Amino acid sequence: MNMLRKESSRKVCEFGLMQKYGGRNVPRYTSYPTAPHFSEAVDAGNYKQWLTELTSEDALSLYLHVPFCDVLCWYCGCATQVARNYGPVAEYARILEREIATVSRYLRSPGPVRHLHWGGGSPNRLNAADFYSLMSLLQCNFPFADDAELAIEIDPRTLDDSQIDAYVRSGINRVSLGLQDFTPKVQKSINREQPFELVEQRVQALRAAGIEKLNFDLMYGLPYQSAPDAEHSVALALSLEPSRIAVFGYAHVPWMRKHQKLIPESALPGTLERREQAELMARRIQDAGYVRIGLDHFARPDDPMALAASAGTLRRNFQGYTTDDANALIGFGASSIGALPQGYIQNIPDARLYEKSVRETGFAVARGIALNDSDRLHRRIIEKLMCDERVDLAETCAEHGVELKDVRFDSAALAEMRSESLIEWDGRRIEMTPEGRPYIRVVAALFDAYLATGKARHSGAV
Repeated sequence: MNMLRKESSRKVCEFGLMQKYGGRNVPRYTSYPTAPHFSEAVDAGNYKQWLTELTSEDALSLYLHVPFCDVLCWYCGCATQVARNYGPVAEYARILEREIATVSRYLRSPGPVRHLHWGGGSPNRLNAADFYSLMSLLQCNFPFADDAELAIEIDPRTLDDSQIDAYVRSGINRVSLGLQDFTPKVQKSINREQPFELVEQRVQALRAAGIEKLNFDLMYGLPYQSAPDAEHSVALALSLEPSRIAVFGYAHVPWMRKHQKLIPESALPGTLERREQAELMARRIQDAGYVRIGLDHFARPDDPMALAASAGTLRRNFQGYTTDDANALIGFGASSIGALPQGYIQNIPDARLYEKSVRETGFAVARGIALNDSDRLHRRIIEKLMCDERVDLAETCAEHGVELKDVRFDSAALAEMRSESLIEWDGRRIEMTPEGRPYIRVVAALFDAYLATGKARHSGAV
């Protein structure tokens, strides 16, 4: 009877914490300051100057955005559009070529490219010839490190053998496949019908071609999705033995992505159900031998991401958790974001307006933000929390030439979370407890000096 009372008490406490923190709308912190705080005060003129100030000592990372898909998935929160014929995609590829050529001219002595990432949309909406042409142009204009990681996100439903051949010839050595969930009813409700057998065949084709490093993306919190559905999808994904698995919570933001209104809110799991799904998926993946990394990633113990997490060198950028430690991230394509030592810039999100701007000027900067010393300090604190689940505030402040007493944060909120056993905090060091891990974004938000000043709406913390 006592055990039953304790279990009942634990569930009541857990429910209360989920009600209090789980639905709190906070950023995902793939940058700091976050994109809603960028402004038109930073423009192409700033970007050109920042590019010229990079030296051969500055390692580079490249990101290319392809804002096209064959079919629109209703859960998607990315900047993308449906291209039913190839004409607009081919034209976009030519515009990308012009932007690449223009940007590269402002780099006086570019450092080595250590990471390259194709995102979307669906980057494999580019046909094999255009993809290979763009990769050749990049390799002509930038010096690539011999051990550079070259990665691409793909939709397995539309991946053909000619594209796989182009990826191999271009040096692509990591592929990320969007799987989401294998339950037919869930797939139909998000307009992404994708049989496991199709995914299995495409995985075999990639491996046969020599691409062994495979990442899988799964999701929880999808319409009509149950905990057993999520667990079954994990089991199927694990049977294909990926290098990494990411488990993302569906972010229902119909005020930002109107197509999400096609998903009935009544079909979405509640906050407690979402947590149950997330924890069950994490447990099954860890039971299979994967190392848990940060909020939502898992990797084999010998994978570079697991090694970086163990060494305390894991980083976070617009692709999520990464081993990328480059000084500068240069973004190409509509809506892409670049991160340079001086600040952030974002290209025009609308693909047609982006193309028009690049045709006319070679650039398409819409907005950005210049960083000050305070921004860099708070960014590092937030990144340490998100990556390591702990931060030594005094040590981090000392690295930035600041005393801890001069840093503004909500100490009362930290004390409250400590009393709820969500964090350990001694006034200097913060460390998430296992119970507190789901609320790591809530803790990070306590160091966000911009959050209270903006009007942006964010997804729930869990």
